[in-house]
Amino acid sequence: MRHRTSRWGVMPHGGWRPSRLDLLLALAVMVAGQVESFGRQGIEPGQIRHPVPLAAGAVVAGVLLLLRRRFPMSMLIGLLVVGIGVREVTDAGYYAAWHFYSTLILVHTVASAAELRSRRGLAGLGCVLLSYAYLQTFQHNDVAEVLISAVFVGVAYTSGILLRRQIDRTLRLARQAARLEAGREERARQAVAGERARIARELHDIVSHNVSLMTLHTGGVRMMLGDDPGHERERALLTGVERAGREAIEELRLMLGMLRAPGGTGAEPYPAGLDRLDALVAQVEEAGPAVRTRVEGEARPLPPGLDLSAYRVIQEALTNALKHARATRIDVTVTHSPAAVTVEITDDGPPSGAKSGPGGGLGDGGEGGHGLIGMRERVAMHGGELSAGPVPGGGYRVRARFPLG
Repeated sequence: MRHRTSRWGVMPHGGWRPSRLDLLLALAVMVAGQVESFGRQGIEPGQIRHPVPLAAGAVVAGVLLLLRRRFPMSMLIGLLVVGIGVREVTDAGYYAAWHFYSTLILVHTVASAAELRSRRGLAGLGCVLLSYAYLQTFQHNDVAEVLISAVFVGVAYTSGILLRRQIDRTLRLARQAARLEAGREERARQAVAGERARIARELHDIVSHNVSLMTLHTGGVRMMLGDDPGHERERALLTGVERAGREAIEELRLMLGMLRAPGGTGAEPYPAGLDRLDALVAQVEEAGPAVRTRVEGEARPLPPGLDLSAYRVIQEALTNALKHARATRIDVTVTHSPAAVTVEITDDGPPSGAKSGPGGGLGDGGEGGHGLIGMRERVAMHGGELSAGPVPGGGYRVRARFPLG
């Protein structure tokens, strides 16, 4: 398990820098060892006759704690050797408190270093049992002392296991959240790319249709001029316009034709517009909710691309309201003004905490939550503005404004 935290210095395998906690624990053991060694110096029973070896052992134990995360089992065995060495040098039965505290810290570290069911975990458990056995070699230990030391060692080992499991769970959740976030962003990018491709296909149809009409009309005018020599210049100009139109159509097919669906013939009908709104509303009403349509202002011909985008926004909003909102009534308002065309779709879906559907997000419905993304792309393409959100008292509203340039 490789991880790093910036504050407490949990290092990946191969790291050596001690953390702040390691420094604090090492300093505590060293200072406590000096106080214990020289503070209890004396010749009476229970006192320390040779304080220097014990004080030196406390310093060594502190150094071992600095490296506990890098070599947990080795440091625990090293601490055991230090304890045996100090005992042999002093030739006394006194057991230093700093050694016991250091043992608990290293037992905790060993338990948190590896899964118990792994070979490394079993080896760590063996080191822990060996250290506990050393504690029982002092002759003055009675049954109560044996049980007390067992409780402390057991708690230290169990807390290490729990810490390791908590770290593993946290890292697993963090990785899962990162994957979900990456997947959400990828789906959003795919939705934007798909919507742009669909818009490009529709614009290809519009431009090709209009250029074809212009080319045909130009050819018709040229033919109406006949062979009159007095119109030679006009016929030449018209011929050039026809040629340019045909070249433009061919280039459009080469550049944008690939965006059509596989197997497409290029013979799709001319895209819809606001003039087909009544047919769209009729289809929605057949599915259940009542749809009320209102047109304000004086309607006039719109640019084909803008007309199509306004229709698609209404279509997407109605589809999402039908699929996700459980609405009984939907109001569609189209407002024509000299400066802009505005479409507004409002439903009476019940308010909820759901993430999809009107009342919980009309624009979030549709294909995996990509409806609002597609609407924004269409409106932004014409320099417009889109707003979507809950309505006070219940329901949801989508409003798109398309400026007329």
